[in-house]
Parts: sequence; structure tokens; C-alpha cells
Amino acid sequence: MTISLKRISAVCLGLATAAAIACSPAGAEEKKDFKIAWSIYAGWMPWGYAADSGLMKKWADKYGINVEIVQINDYVESINQYTAGGFDGCVMTNMDALTIPAAGGVDSTALIVGDFSNGNDGVVLKTGKTVADIKGEKINLVQLSVSHYLLARALDSVGLTEKDVSIVNTSDADIVSVFTSSSDSKAVVTWNPQLAEVAAVKGATKVFDSSKVPGEIIDLLVVNTGTLKDNPALAKALTGVWYEMMEKMAAGDEAMLTHMAKASGTDLAGYKAQLVTTRMFYKPAEAVEFATSPQLPKTMDLVRTFSFEHGLLGEGAKTKDAVGIAFPSGEILGDAKNVKLRFDAEAMKLAAEGKL
Repeated sequence: MTISLKRISAVCLGLATAAAIACSPAGAEEKKDFKIAWSIYAGWMPWGYAADSGLMKKWADKYGINVEIVQINDYVESINQYTAGGFDGCVMTNMDALTIPAAGGVDSTALIVGDFSNGNDGVVLKTGKTVADIKGEKINLVQLSVSHYLLARALDSVGLTEKDVSIVNTSDADIVSVFTSSSDSKAVVTWNPQLAEVAAVKGATKVFDSSKVPGEIIDLLVVNTGTLKDNPALAKALTGVWYEMMEKMAAGDEAMLTHMAKASGTDLAGYKAQLVTTRMFYKPAEAVEFATSPQLPKTMDLVRTFSFEHGLLGEGAKTKDAVGIAFPSGEILGDAKNVKLRFDAEAMKLAAEGKL
């Protein structure tokens, strides 16, 4: 399996909402057994290693709990299962955390800010050389995904809007073949490893990528807020194991990196190439700084605006304020009486202070 099952916002809020209300583990109780879902992506591979290496068990044992790390091959399905109460936590992007569990009524906390895309997502033109050359073109991308969001940001950078282009919904599995074999496909927006493949096509130019909007496509570990409130040991165990793994990665632990490369369907060189365009927060202090930055609310305002304009906050959302988003500073975007997405830096602070 390649690192391709990544970050796709699902238009599944009807199912998610009903299931979330009925089945969410937010029913707040102290317990000992927990399940965390993850899917293949460069910045999330450490979770698979945590399970396989025994590091997760070590940290869970330290706090007297059991944590099962479960790989789900379909990224959207993993979020849907979390939203429906099948998991206590799940990896996802900031946009998907807002548009699926939060918009679906599940109070969720971004416990760990793991990384942000810093070139892993991009816009490629077959003949054009600048973003402005995209005007009037058909663009292949996964509609309502972070690729769609990135396109909107790229267009805005040159004074264009989505009305100036035609979007062709294309699955991530097909996007390379469509771009390389169809004369009708002149532009694509996608993520690695597909991005690297389309950018390598003779004459093609990558005119915009996520490094131009750093910190906007964020990869998170999201955990049910009620579960965290009643089980503080879970936050400590998850954060503890994460930063032990980050320390190993930062030190270049080749055995760990090779394990993650193989698990993601590539070799060591291929996985390292993925990490080059992934801004990992290897040190907890870096993650805390990012999560507490005044820039994060500004970023989430961009994300919620896009999400509302594209109908991703649900049929009942009358404005982009429908879903409240809380930040470590106490600032709240949107409805303070309906906060469903929270960024919490407390566990990461404990890790930075060596108190886990």
C-alpha cells in the first residue's frame, strides 16, 4: 500500500450525525480499555510503529490502561467510525476534524498536533507556468478534500476564484493516470506520492504547494473530549508514546524509519522523501508553540469559511459560526454554546516539561 489514503473530507454528515449522537463514547465514564484508529500517511506512520514495537503497551502499562492501536485502510471510514463511537480517538486533519465529527455533533479534542503539510500537497499544470495560467482550465482533484481547499487558496493568491475554473471530481487512485494519459487533463491538485508523479511529467510545472500556506493543512490526533475528561491517563499515555517516537525519529533511528517505510509501501529513501515535505513537530515545545500561536485561530477561520461555503458544516448550518472551535488561549471561534472542536496543549506541555 502506498501513502495515498490521505485526508479526504467525506460528505457523510447525515450518517455521522445520527451515529454520533447515538453511539459516541462521550457518555463520559472512567474506563481502562481504549481504541485509537489510524491510517496510512507519512506523519501518522509512528502510530503503527507504536503498536508493533510495544511502545504503546509500555506507556499504557505505565498509566494502568490498555490502548489498542488499529489501522483502518480507508481514511474517511476511520473518521466515520470514530464519529460513530467505534473509537476513542483517530488521526485526521484539522479540516476533517471540523467537518466530520465536530459538525456531526461529537465534541472532539485535538490532543496532539503532529505536523503540517509543507509541500506534500500541490497544484500541477501540464503546460502553464504560473497559478494565473489555471484560469479557464478543467482541474482534476478530489472534491471537498484538502486538495480542494488548497486550490481555493492558490486561486485567491492571484485574485481568482473557483468560478474561474472547472473542477472535475477525480479519485486519488485515478488522478495520476488521468493526468498522464488524457489530453483533456491540463491541471491537477493532489498530494504525495501522486504529487511527485504528476510533477515529474515532461513539461509539467508545480505552480503552488502547501509550503505557500504553511500551517494550514494540519495533521492531528483527535480524541473524544468526554473520554479525555474522564480518563486523563489516556492523554498522558498517548502523548508520552508519541514524543518518545518523535525523539527516535529526530535521532534518525533507522530501524524505526525502515519499519514505517515498509508499512507504508515504500522504501527508506521513499519515506524520507515524504518527510522532507512534512513539517513534523519532533519536539513537544514546538507543537505547543504552534497550538498556542495566535495564527491558529486565523487558520481555522479560513478553514471554517471554506467548509461552510462548500456545505461541509451540515444542512442545518446557517453561518460559519454554527460550530464552535476553542483554542488554548480561551479564544472561541463560532458558537460558544456549541463548541465541538477543541485544541488543547496541556498534555503536550507536560511532555515538553518532562512530566509524563
